[in-house]
Amino acid sequence: MADTSDYRPRALVTGASSGIGRAFAERLARDGHDLILVARDRERLEKLATRLKYEHGANVEVLVVDLSKPADLRRLESRIAAEEALDVLINNAGFGGYMPFVKLDPDKAEELITVQVLAVTRLTRAALPGMIARNKGIIINVSSRFAFSGPVSGDRLPKRATYAGTKAFINTFTQLLAGELQGTGVRVQALCPAVVRTEFHLRMGMDPNRFPAEIVSTPEDVVQASLAGLELGEVICLPGMEDPALLSRLEEEQRKMFEDSGAGTIASRYKV
Repeated sequence: MADTSDYRPRALVTGASSGIGRAFAERLARDGHDLILVARDRERLEKLATRLKYEHGANVEVLVVDLSKPADLRRLESRIAAEEALDVLINNAGFGGYMPFVKLDPDKAEELITVQVLAVTRLTRAALPGMIARNKGIIINVSSRFAFSGPVSGDRLPKRATYAGTKAFINTFTQLLAGELQGTGVRVQALCPAVVRTEFHLRMGMDPNRFPAEIVSTPEDVVQASLAGLELGEVICLPGMEDPALLSRLEEEQRKMFEDSGAGTIASRYKV
């Protein structure tokens, strides 16, 4: 039998140059993973790679990829599919695009959907066959608390129809995928943080200090919650939610609504 005592699991992180992606890279390197770091900013990626090699002895590869560009997405997809042993995939790349939908440039809306729906779908599909064949693997799709915000309107929150819609896709996609993968050894999770201390808001021209300190999480805490939630079997992870029964009740109500809405005749309120 081959000696596997020096085996290091391999993880790929998109959007790894800052924020939650960088925190995942740092944590995974500390936990003994080798890494493939993916983002658009080569300088930042290479600085991070150098530090993780020095601090944790990780073997780190840098891939400069813009997931909004079809050729780049296909290139990364092919690379993932060809990986002989990818143990962890973190689909983290994304951005906000907050504004009223009627003012959102259609090309920017398409970019949001490409990065936060199409890329998540295709990269997950590329990684799964190998993971299933090896009976192990982890895929974490970074979503948002805004995935649950459809019923919440008003001026208190930013205009976010496309952004929140992409995150709602991630949640439903991940939940149904988890059911399909039962018994395969592959675990999936949709990570739904609230406000996190990153460059996310700054890049949209928003003051990052506008939020009360008590509602802002650190990227490191979000990653800790994600990995702990994975061990607890949480397919949907809400790092700031203290009572997990809230999510259980929501899911139960969704199941009831799904079952109750399946009649072949229209409901009485629609009958004239």
